[in-house]
Amino acid sequence: MLIATTDPDSRRILGDELRRRYGADYEVVACADHAHGRAVLEGLRRWNRQVALILGCYGPADRGGLDFLRRAYGYHPAAKRGVVVTWGDFASAPTVFRAIGRGYAELVIIRPERLRDEEFHGAITDALDDWHLAQGVGFEAVRLIGEVGDERTHALRDSLSRNHIPVGFYLAGSEMAERTLESLHLRDPVLPVMVLEFTAPPVVLENPSDLEIAEAMGVTRPPPPDKIFDVVVVGAGPSGLATAVYASSEGLSTMVVEGEAVGGQAGTSSLIRNYPGFSRGVSGAHLAYRSFHQAWTLGTDFLFLRKVERLGTDGGLYAASISDGSVVRCRAVVVATGVDYRRLGIPQLEDLVGRGVFYGATVSEAPAMAGKHVCVVGGGNSAGQAALHLAKYAKNVTLLVRGPTLSVSMSDYLISQLEATRNVAIRYGTVIVGARDRDGFLAAVKVAASDSTPGEEIEASGLFVLIGSVPRTSWLPDTVERDPAGFLRTGVSRDAGDAGPVRPDRSPLALETSMPGIFAIGDVRAGSIKRVATAVGDGATVVSMLHTYLAENPLPASPAAPGEAAAPEELPGDVRSS
Repeated sequence: MLIATTDPDSRRILGDELRRRYGADYEVVACADHAHGRAVLEGLRRWNRQVALILGCYGPADRGGLDFLRRAYGYHPAAKRGVVVTWGDFASAPTVFRAIGRGYAELVIIRPERLRDEEFHGAITDALDDWHLAQGVGFEAVRLIGEVGDERTHALRDSLSRNHIPVGFYLAGSEMAERTLESLHLRDPVLPVMVLEFTAPPVVLENPSDLEIAEAMGVTRPPPPDKIFDVVVVGAGPSGLATAVYASSEGLSTMVVEGEAVGGQAGTSSLIRNYPGFSRGVSGAHLAYRSFHQAWTLGTDFLFLRKVERLGTDGGLYAASISDGSVVRCRAVVVATGVDYRRLGIPQLEDLVGRGVFYGATVSEAPAMAGKHVCVVGGGNSAGQAALHLAKYAKNVTLLVRGPTLSVSMSDYLISQLEATRNVAIRYGTVIVGARDRDGFLAAVKVAASDSTPGEEIEASGLFVLIGSVPRTSWLPDTVERDPAGFLRTGVSRDAGDAGPVRPDRSPLALETSMPGIFAIGDVRAGSIKRVATAVGDGATVVSMLHTYLAENPLPASPAAPGEAAAPEELPGDVRSS
């Protein structure tokens, strides 16, 4: 931890507080001026010493702290940077907030004015927690051994980190990997190898499927066959988790099924600055994990690393067929599956997925981009956040935008930070048309102006694609109405039909699809705003509609026993997920 300020009082107070609370785990360095602070940061960089936190001050006694923090980024981009202000110095607030908006620092901290100032330490520990999560250092609950360019290895690393499972990755053939395999008496195993270190003895999985991982983890298991839930929520993004929190807290028996990781696309965001209540910002992973833990403690059941493959009916109930072969019965369904990023469809790039080409903001890959040239494709908030996060590691980042501006699709605070980040360049009116590899890994991307003028080649070891959105609805029957892009329509009139629970004597509820009792929320819903706050709002709102629907459709008096029931009936147009 490094402090640099010309204000002797702030230097003394901050140094004492940090050493007293964190001195056992961190070296705390206090510098009397900004030039000294930059010299120390440069020395730490040369010595390959990690810096977790850099603090500067801004106020009447130190007007150079903001510039110091801006320049400190170039020495240690991955370090968290905080500007410390004194309570009551309201005149400095506009300057500090403008600097935060331009990316000079990540957080504002009020200088402690008493011993054991827990508000101050709360800001510090939040910053350190985010730093540790991004670095992937500390306790290894899981060890993963695999090849860098293997798509399955990449998918497992990303899934484990997004699910907040501490993972250590070891390259196959490295000394640590060989030592680990030897200790497990494994010769020529099928990669990737996953070792669950938290079990006794450790569980070893060779090239495991998602279902094998879920069963080995033992965190969530299918419910008993005779269990009937009030609601099954499909998807554990912000909207699905919000539904789980409110539904469980209001006494509804709730099951959440998630095929990948909690948080959805929002869970991959390195820093969300505009979510209400988090003035210092919050990483998508932390926001998702806290929501998951909140729902879990309120009684929500979860099925992780499993997908709903088909939705049918069982008498007056819905029956969700799960990828592990089980069937979950429920009275209502909330679809919160979100969207996938649109594929570019360029064969040269598709062949390099996992070997330099990634769809989505895969946070786990950012450290591997250290010192490299990276491209990000997209013009939305997710692309902007990905570019800023990658810029902490990569030599330079080029954001490729098809349109002429970002102002229509990206928040202003992100645009300001991108423009202020020295190693980020924005190219408008640009599309990718091809790629070049070296030894099977991405080496360069070929781009052209969207007006079809001759293109050029850009050196790139990493390409992160965050464009468009394809709704995840293939598992739903055709009777659930979509718009032309495939998003689920809500609040629409429906044909009563003869399948499943039906109440045709009322208008559909605002978030109800064309099938009664099937609701759609979040990004998968037609007309959604594509913001975390509105997704959470959908999740809270749909619970009141669930109460209305469940009151109209009471639980059947004598549901068939599992041993007597026929297989779940398919709804008209029912299809299996690919």
